[in-house]
Amino acid sequence: MRVVIVGAGLAAATAVEELRKQGHDGDIDLVGAEAHLPYNRPPLSKGLLLGDEDESSIFVHDEAWYADQSVALHLGTTVTGLDLDRSCVHVGAEELGYDRLLIATGSTPRRLPAAEGHGGAVAYLRTVEDSLALRAAFAQGRRVAIVGAGWIGLEVAAAARAAGSEVTVIESLELPLLRVLGSEVAATFAELHRSHGVDLRLGATIEGFSSGGAGESVVRLRDGAEIAADLVVVGIGVLPNDALASKAGLAVDNGILVDEWLRSTNPHVYAAGDVANQLHPTLGRRLRVEHWDTAIEQGKVAAANMLGGDEAYSRMPYFFTDQYDLGMEYVGSVGPDGYDDVILRGDPAGQFTAFWLSSQRVLAGMHVNDWDAIEPIRALVGRHVAPDRLRDESEDLAAIASAPR
Repeated sequence: MRVVIVGAGLAAATAVEELRKQGHDGDIDLVGAEAHLPYNRPPLSKGLLLGDEDESSIFVHDEAWYADQSVALHLGTTVTGLDLDRSCVHVGAEELGYDRLLIATGSTPRRLPAAEGHGGAVAYLRTVEDSLALRAAFAQGRRVAIVGAGWIGLEVAAAARAAGSEVTVIESLELPLLRVLGSEVAATFAELHRSHGVDLRLGATIEGFSSGGAGESVVRLRDGAEIAADLVVVGIGVLPNDALASKAGLAVDNGILVDEWLRSTNPHVYAAGDVANQLHPTLGRRLRVEHWDTAIEQGKVAAANMLGGDEAYSRMPYFFTDQYDLGMEYVGSVGPDGYDDVILRGDPAGQFTAFWLSSQRVLAGMHVNDWDAIEPIRALVGRHVAPDRLRDESEDLAAIASAPR
């Protein structure tokens, strides 16, 4: 059986590893648009951007590993089309036939056309080249304006401040990360960045961009404020790279629609990672997750199922962030219906845990700088728990998590 994987990111590399681990000895072709071997993206906004890691440390495997695993690499190569009827992938004039196809094409940063072409420097963060260019641009006294106070925007802000840059973050919502964390917890991140000298412009609307001369950008806000910057970094989310799948006739809607087993609307085609919009068997709704852990775990499950397995992907979303001296891990998904209760344990200015509930069911949980809490949090997400037990800080989280359901 021949497997072709389109996209050469973390989900793809993990799928290759799992295929061989499970005994697949047939051909594997790995096709990626970037010239690099598959690499981990979290360091791009963390260790690599901060200068704590070097470029060589981010790769999943070295080239010799792929050779040892008899994987045919097609890097720096663009797939021009998929022929689902003939089960082949078009790579220029070449065709790669497949028995099973995995699409792991990832995502692309949302563009901000208004910021482009005004004469100043504008940057996005998605590739290793982007990260290295930003690291080189951050310096003492450099003025950096960041559009968007999501995870990427805030991690970039932390790295720029660590390098001594003057940072202004512009966000249309009233708090950073408001849609993800809600007002009760998002306020913690606002205070964190203010305490490290970041100028947060919240509830702000950008009217336009202009040149201040000599490479300077001027960001004009609706309230009349003007922010001068040597560099504008745009971090307003990403879009799934699903055009190839859509053109081929696969069902797409904010990503490639896949079932519980990560199968697309064609039974021989699977999708994993940022591009997969999965019908999650536990949550009972569709979910597309843009985080490192999902890329790894979906890569494993897709590989197993391409080999004839029957494993539903039921893992709850997980993500983490490092900003200044704050480390956080989050498990779960609040979803479109929202929550009716938030429970905080500990000190919001230091070490704490937080839980989001609806009708006494734990939808999501997170910790800040409480590394022993992550496993109890995992165990509690999805369960019904009396809120008073969670509020009672004399009760150990591990004890609550281990109690009979």
